[in-house]
Amino acid sequence: VSRAKPEDDEYWNSSKFKAFTFDDDDDEFSRLKESKRAVNSILVDDDDDEEEEDGVERVSWSGEPVGSISWSVKETASSIRSGSEQSFPKIDTTPSLSKQGSGYSLSSLFKEKFRSLQDKLLLLDEAVAVYDGNLITAVSQILFRELMARDVALRHYVHYLKEMGEQKLLVELMKALGRTEDMALMQYKEHLNIKDEGQRRDFLKSCLGLPFSQDDATHVQDHYTLLERQIIIEADAEIFKKFPRKASILNMPIITTLYYSCFYHYGESEGTYSSPENIRKTFRISEKQYILTALGARAKLKSWFDVDSLFNTKNWLGYTKKRSPIGFHRVVDILQKNSAPVNVLQEYVNLIDSPELKLSVALKYKCHDIVINTYRDLKDRQELVVYREKLERDSPEYRKIQELLNNVQIRWKN
Repeated sequence: VSRAKPEDDEYWNSSKFKAFTFDDDDDEFSRLKESKRAVNSILVDDDDDEEEEDGVERVSWSGEPVGSISWSVKETASSIRSGSEQSFPKIDTTPSLSKQGSGYSLSSLFKEKFRSLQDKLLLLDEAVAVYDGNLITAVSQILFRELMARDVALRHYVHYLKEMGEQKLLVELMKALGRTEDMALMQYKEHLNIKDEGQRRDFLKSCLGLPFSQDDATHVQDHYTLLERQIIIEADAEIFKKFPRKASILNMPIITTLYYSCFYHYGESEGTYSSPENIRKTFRISEKQYILTALGARAKLKSWFDVDSLFNTKNWLGYTKKRSPIGFHRVVDILQKNSAPVNVLQEYVNLIDSPELKLSVALKYKCHDIVINTYRDLKDRQELVVYREKLERDSPEYRKIQELLNNVQIRWKN
């Protein structure tokens, strides 16, 4: 690479030029952008003495510091298009750079004809405008090497490329810097711009071989597998006739997909893509998350038998026992929100281990039998009397309390 001009070194290294942040609207010097002095200063190239005297950063009409990366591209390109006389070589924006029979390689052309920072940036801007991939690559590689030694300038250039939406240049820059994981993530993010699900799936598949970190590679693999599976499941429209759905499953999160599967495909064999158990194992969903999701789906359908099956376990003697990884008080909350009948609620309230929590939940959801039995076991006559007054006279619960209060064999504590 030819030696940069002294003015280039001064731009990158001099303390006179403060870092450009792409956020100069609130800067006190932005008031100069409408002034005659700001306009005149744009055309001054070597008047360093005046700048040192007043300490004012030159500002263009756009409010951007003269000499910044975005100014260099915008202003020089503007000058060339307007026909003003500048020190930059004029560029024909038509694809006239011959790739065959030319005495210049792209690199030599870049070195010999475009020496200053502004020249390089202008050429890069014009190369992007005419979609000349070879020229963009040649310019970028040389520019990247210059930027690698200048951290502040490099950050500004990255910010500029992001603002301009130059995703391909960003990927090339990250690759040149050896930041392969960042390059892979930037390329992966391109899926957000793909609307067709089939094309997005194919793009995600093409990303699987990129140099991600281990965690990111797992995420991308899961993303591809999930979308592939959603496309297959989505094709089965017959199942929605009985229970119409509100939205498509495509591009939904894993847990939403699991809920959908538990709602529409519960009981399918594990070998099918739409099976809840298949989804659970494929995406390594925890038992706790699976139980919460399946419980919500089956309770929504009032399928209380399926709810029971979620918690039934057998010990080595063959006895069935209910066990829950989420606490039975949370199970009761979910059942009540889905309008479970009292007998179902009471079954799960009775499974709460803590007597205090059990009583609290029973009172909250008016599980009368549990409340009455708890006060009886506590031998708390006063609480039974208070609770009796909250019930309808001659109701079964009212009569049950009355019988307990009249039972002389119970030794009440109060």
